Amino acid sequence: MIRLLKLEYLKNLNYVPFKVFAGLYFVILVVLLFIGLIDFDIFGQTINLKEQGMYDFPGVWNFTTYTVALLKIFLGCIIVFSICQEFSNRMFKQNVIDGLSREEFIASKLLTILVFTAFSTFLVFVIAFILGKSYSTTQDSHLIFKEVYFVFNYFLKLFTFFSFLMFLSVLFRKSIFVFLGFFMMWFAEKIIGGIEHISIIKNVNDIERERLLNTHTFYSDFLPLESMSRLIPSPLVRTKLAQIFGIEFKFVYPWESVIACLIWATVFIVGSYWILKRKDW
Repeated sequence: MIRLLKLEYLKNLNYVPFKVFAGLYFVILVVLLFIGLIDFDIFGQTINLKEQGMYDFPGVWNFTTYTVALLKIFLGCIIVFSICQEFSNRMFKQNVIDGLSREEFIASKLLTILVFTAFSTFLVFVIAFILGKSYSTTQDSHLIFKEVYFVFNYFLKLFTFFSFLMFLSVLFRKSIFVFLGFFMMWFAEKIIGGIEHISIIKNVNDIERERLLNTHTFYSDFLPLESMSRLIPSPLVRTKLAQIFGIEFKFVYPWESVIACLIWATVFIVGSYWILKRKDW
């Protein structure tokens, strides 16, 4: 394992996109996590997210993981460029000739994904805890770690997302096609979800529509990207401003999405290995 990590480190050490996107990610990550301390002028009203409860326990775990998850594309770019350059520069073929097996190639990429995911998760946990301890209006011990499970959901969301990008990178081998494939997948899921929702609620009244949306199981919810997005709900409904308008935060832990993400991550990893074994590069 150490040998594979060293190999990945040497490959990316002098790779400019690796340094650029890694630097951008961690700079923007810190800025976003502290964005609640800034006053925003919206429609003539000053809004401060800290005063809206962004850093209050236990919601701080929801706010921070949701906000930082928006930046996952930066680390995703590192994964994509790192893998695609292996094929464009014929590094993969040379590594195989030098004795690196396809199993070790996939293992090295998975280790890279795990390192990025674990480090990002740890950083989010530490900063969220510090922000909560510094600015939360409540410091009750039973509330501090009440929703810390969002940190695990964040880890799973990143790992599944990076596994998906690894699969696309091995499949297409060109970064432009990888991102095109990703957006096509996102677009297709939205269309499938929209068609499914319309077909189920189109002939019912408002009350029945609301009930169906809250209780009905939609198959589109188990698609890869949708499963990931459902792990961490939008925290905007938790703000004090939303509560003034009568919007309540309702969240049931998404066990189905957790299981779906674990299955999809396995499919992407096995699929990546199967493609490598099947094609002769």
